[in-house]
Amino acid sequence: MTAPTRPLRRALFPALLSLTLLGGIAASGLIPGLALGRADVQPRAVTPRGPLEADELGNIRVFKTISPSVVHITTTAVQRDFFARPVGEVPRGTGSGFVWDEQGHVVTNFHVIQGAEGVKVTLADQTELPAKFVGAFPDRDLAVLKVDLPANKHPPIPIGSSRELVVGQKVYAIGNPFGLDFTLTTGIVSALNREIESVTRRAIRGAIQTDAAINPGNSGGPLLDSAGRLIGVNTAIYSPSGASAGIGFAIPVDEVNRIVPRLIRDGRFVRPVLGITPLDERWTQALQRRMGLPKGVALVGVAPGGPAARAGLRPFTQNRQGAIEPGDVITAVNDAAVDDFDDLLTELEKRQAGDTVRLTVWREGRNRSLSVVVRAGD
Repeated sequence: MTAPTRPLRRALFPALLSLTLLGGIAASGLIPGLALGRADVQPRAVTPRGPLEADELGNIRVFKTISPSVVHITTTAVQRDFFARPVGEVPRGTGSGFVWDEQGHVVTNFHVIQGAEGVKVTLADQTELPAKFVGAFPDRDLAVLKVDLPANKHPPIPIGSSRELVVGQKVYAIGNPFGLDFTLTTGIVSALNREIESVTRRAIRGAIQTDAAINPGNSGGPLLDSAGRLIGVNTAIYSPSGASAGIGFAIPVDEVNRIVPRLIRDGRFVRPVLGITPLDERWTQALQRRMGLPKGVALVGVAPGGPAARAGLRPFTQNRQGAIEPGDVITAVNDAAVDDFDDLLTELEKRQAGDTVRLTVWREGRNRSLSVVVRAGD
């Protein structure tokens, strides 16, 4: 039986193969009408969604309008060999920024570019441009760069006011988190007048707290109101979990609008000074308890011929017997209370050289008011 079976198998094999292939094609639906016991598979009809909601349209409008004004910032460092010779550039960090004016000035956080040896700016259309450093004020974590912008493609970002903000109003953050393309996150103003610490450990007062997601790459990017106006510069995030889903903070735009023009003009922030030396913070509380001094800035030095000296301020001194001779304590500037030297610097930073400020000064239990013309610091 073996011999006749082989020719029969050879004759049946092509027929069986054809039936198998045909069944597979029919099952796949490639040939209409050949499906083996299955109904035709059709995609479901799309349900019309109707018009977008008003808040969705607002989100889209803000992103489309403002994203051309936002930039991605990449910093680089020069790689050197064993003999300290430069051999190439390596990436160092990234952040965000935004176009400030038609001259191509770009605002970002100081900590985004801190320590960088080179900075590149990538525009919304992916054009990459070298950036020139203009100036920075580390105490407020702000820096200004300059690039050669293409004409009429990347407009300056509209400026709002942080004085008008109220808790609960809607805000938007645009930036470049994790090196991705520009993204939009939304939230509300969670709190106002917060205090955060700058890279120099100076207090940044009046910070805006928001629940809009501010990821690491958003640093230096804009915080916007629902009209698409700049209301702050995203600068920090507090996250107990270590993730980026925490509390975000932004430098208020009124502070930005006061500092940035001076960085553009002078290349640095020139703080007005009084020509005084304050008592070290370590000794202030002890002296306050010992002599019943009020909160403020106790003076231990007054520069001869300086603004304070010309106004008649005098420092605390020590006589030959070691006793402390009373001096002056500055307790307010233009009626704004100053509890310490950091408060005094903050108030002086709101003025410019040549301005007249009114100091409230405590001396031996009595308050008096003195007018002082501040001068530019070194």
